[in-house]
Amino acid sequence: MSKESDTGNGKLKVLALHGYRQNADTFKAKLGSFRKFLNKYVEFVFISAPHTAAPLEAGGELDPNQRSWWFNKEDRTFKGTNQGGPAYGFDESLRHVEKTWQTEGCQGLLGFSQGACFVGLLCDLSARGMTTMKPQFAVLASGFRSGSLVHLNYYENKIQVPSLQIFGETDEIITKDMSESLAETFLDPEVVTHAGGHYFPAQAALKETYVEFFRDQLQQHLEAKELLNATEANSFHIEERAEMEVPHEHSESDSDSD
Repeated sequence: MSKESDTGNGKLKVLALHGYRQNADTFKAKLGSFRKFLNKYVEFVFISAPHTAAPLEAGGELDPNQRSWWFNKEDRTFKGTNQGGPAYGFDESLRHVEKTWQTEGCQGLLGFSQGACFVGLLCDLSARGMTTMKPQFAVLASGFRSGSLVHLNYYENKIQVPSLQIFGETDEIITKDMSESLAETFLDPEVVTHAGGHYFPAQAALKETYVEFFRDQLQQHLEAKELLNATEANSFHIEERAEMEVPHEHSESDSDSD
């Protein structure tokens, strides 16, 4: 696991999920400029998927630095365009992410490619009460709908959480229409497109868009937290007053009984 800091005071904590054949450290490095834009508002928690991806070439050696959240082909590889296949290893990755989410106390999710696909599934699971995670917002870059058979019923209802959907106009790995299809599963998604291909864009021109999105999420989080604290404090005072107003009953001694 790769963490930004140990405090995160006054910041959102966002769990970041890498793409296929990436890991926590490589994804963190690729998001260097993006993280600098948001350092004032966000602490990112990067984790690696629990599964090692198959070698690029048949018969090659496994590279432990190339990870995968699940495999959607019978040969235990993954391809975003594959339809009707399995989801080998998905449950293990779900438990891994749930545990990290709980331990770190995260508020939001961010994912790229396979990681963005995973974020979409996690948001749907949360909406249906099928995970302990309750993301307040999500950022999905080069995302797509999972084609695994067990995931086909995940996209029946609109996901309510605020989302930022990012994709490239010329992406040949996860095409624009695939990312648009995933964005449509969210209610009122904010969509950001760029002229490039399969990468997480961090041009200076996008800085204000990113900052505004996360600044808004931080404000909403802090307001909700303040309201919750006020509600809990008010409840405590009401209970305290109720206890003080309860009359004391004087019981007769046992010697007066028949």
